[in-house]
Amino acid sequence: MNAIISASELAGDLAGGDPPVLLDVRWQLTLAKAAPFDGRAAYAKGHLPGAVFVDLDRELAGPPGAGGRHPLPDTGEFGAAMRRAGVSAGRPVVVYDGGLGWAAARAWWLLRWAGHPDVRVLDGGLDAWTGELETTVPAPAEGDFEPRPGATELLDADGAAALAGSGLLLDARAGERYRGETEPIDPAAGHIPGAVSAPTTENTGPDGRFLPAPELAARFRALGADGSRKVGVYCGSGVSAAHEVLALEIAGVPAALYAGSWSQWSADPSRPVAVGPDPV
Repeated sequence: MNAIISASELAGDLAGGDPPVLLDVRWQLTLAKAAPFDGRAAYAKGHLPGAVFVDLDRELAGPPGAGGRHPLPDTGEFGAAMRRAGVSAGRPVVVYDGGLGWAAARAWWLLRWAGHPDVRVLDGGLDAWTGELETTVPAPAEGDFEPRPGATELLDADGAAALAGSGLLLDARAGERYRGETEPIDPAAGHIPGAVSAPTTENTGPDGRFLPAPELAARFRALGADGSRKVGVYCGSGVSAAHEVLALEIAGVPAALYAGSWSQWSADPSRPVAVGPDPV
């Protein structure tokens, strides 16, 4: 099953007799002192026909705390939110955001992890869409989706630490954050010892769309994902790392996600921190 869908393919599916459920997951990381991005307001100004807005902070994550800035949501609450949005196990789902792809990938990963068999991300997001937008808020029929977590692999802090030594742990944040040169939001600067820098921004081209699968495969192979080792990914809070897991999926490389990511790791003073350009 392809993990992404082009705007032209989606337009064709929406025109068919059994269109997919559309989820609008527009969201942006808010740094200290910055005004928070209002995804719902952006949605109200115009969205893909039939799309339902999903709030990443409230419906795709639990409250910030010991699990990090975006811990996994309560399974029951997540399932209820998806059913309200019209998600059913037997109907395809397409998720999109404003174009960066991080939030859409978080929704994709959660639904896949929770057992939905057919979820795709709109490649390039809203920016790639050339069709009409609408402002009408749909009222979808209640879906029947019941989460069954565990369909994809999830790492905790100990699992991430172990994988950094025995396999390949990729850090999807910007290089300067990995190196410890700056840390705009989390408690400490640096990276998990043994992790390899692999910024999410290098998964896409200038248009925000994913690089072709052979190019992604070559990129990850050069980073050590050659099929001989288990692969895991983390980022700041488990959002952009989902985008990296999606890129790895396109490249044909299965990968686990450390959902707590650096926001959880760096908040624990007992966890070691490495700085500089090298993994250790």
